[in-house]
Amino acid sequence: MKPLLVIDGDSLAHRAYHALPKTIKRAGGKPSGAIVGFTNFLVRLWEAEQPRSVVVGWDTLEVPTYRHEAYEPYQGGRVFEPALLEQLPMLPELVQALGFTAAKAPGYEADDFLAAAVAAARKKRWPALVVTSDRDSFQLASSSVTILTPTRGVSELARIGPDEVRERYGVEPKQVPDFIALRGDPSDKLPGAPGVGPKGAAQILREHGSLERALKAGRFAPIAEELRLYRRIASLDASAPLPPLEDQSPLWAEASSLLSRWGMNQMADRLAARAEPSK
Repeated sequence: MKPLLVIDGDSLAHRAYHALPKTIKRAGGKPSGAIVGFTNFLVRLWEAEQPRSVVVGWDTLEVPTYRHEAYEPYQGGRVFEPALLEQLPMLPELVQALGFTAAKAPGYEADDFLAAAVAAARKKRWPALVVTSDRDSFQLASSSVTILTPTRGVSELARIGPDEVRERYGVEPKQVPDFIALRGDPSDKLPGAPGVGPKGAAQILREHGSLERALKAGRFAPIAEELRLYRRIASLDASAPLPPLEDQSPLWAEASSLLSRWGMNQMADRLAARAEPSK
């Protein structure tokens, strides 16, 4: 059965931007490296995986999420280069021009749309491939859900299922939010439990089964509420508002036209060639 392809748009856009020379420009001397890299990667994914449809989730950077409101240090100190920020808002439009689904809403992160798409695929009994460099997504791995995570730029992908999550973290996929809460996550500014590293977090979960059970057993009593908050922050929100899922075929000509309007003629020509019957 063809899979649903679910993509963390911001994650891949950032990797594409940093993997390509900053000298790549479109008409008017405006930066376009993120657009070029993201488009190339999306096309390669479609051709390699032959999915039934594509959902790309996006952050809304202008609006805080409940995570930011509940924990002020969350993701603090992140600074994005202006050249990347200029290109990010253009990418959901490109996704839609390709005939794919762009999922974005204030108060939700791209990760939340990954969880919502996986939940929707599960109801339809579709397998899903989740493409992201964010390891929080390992909580989504299952017999029908595989995580594809870039290992070198955006050119190579590792496939992560439940066995790989167990091998890497020593826990079950469903325990990943508990694991992150205990171990901490420097990229999100979550400190975790004092003195507890990856091995210690895995051991605690093997002993107790969950963070909540460990807390009820008296572990970490002085910071119990903080750890519950960290777990909530690390848990993906499958209630994110996802458009209906339908089978799709790429609209290469429409995307080519959009890229042409943006002054990216070389990329536009490459997509236009895919729209030709002989291609």
